[in-house]
Amino acid sequence: MKPDFKEGNTTNRRIVINKDRTITVAGGEFDVYATPEMIRDIEQTCKSYILEFAEEGEDSVGTQVNISHIGATLRDMSAEVTATVKSIDRRRITFDISVRDEFDEVGIGTHERFITDAAKSAERLRAKAKKAGI
Repeated sequence: MKPDFKEGNTTNRRIVINKDRTITVAGGEFDVYATPEMIRDIEQTCKSYILEFAEEGEDSVGTQVNISHIGATLRDMSAEVTATVKSIDRRRITFDISVRDEFDEVGIGTHERFITDAAKSAERLRAKAKKAGI
């Protein structure tokens, strides 16, 4: 990782909550931001941020997600994911996460990622794919 990737760095990503990111609730009356989609958006936000600072051949994989989905965001609203680098332990990066819509905080927690060697990961995955006949 480049040296300017450090604890305290923050990134933000605004997402429009479209139909594909929702689940129907309240007896079918409302579509709201689905928890798995929130987690996907958090993961993509953190991965993209890490890749801005990655050296050639580095990648990252998610290793832990601890998110509380504490509020509902309606379809067609937007939500902003804020990820702050909480700690860096060699190749293990932990982010503090906050997700807010226009009115409320709707998600909080942490997300952990591990910096990987892309070539070594590809080699392991090719071996697994071969075993699986894929």
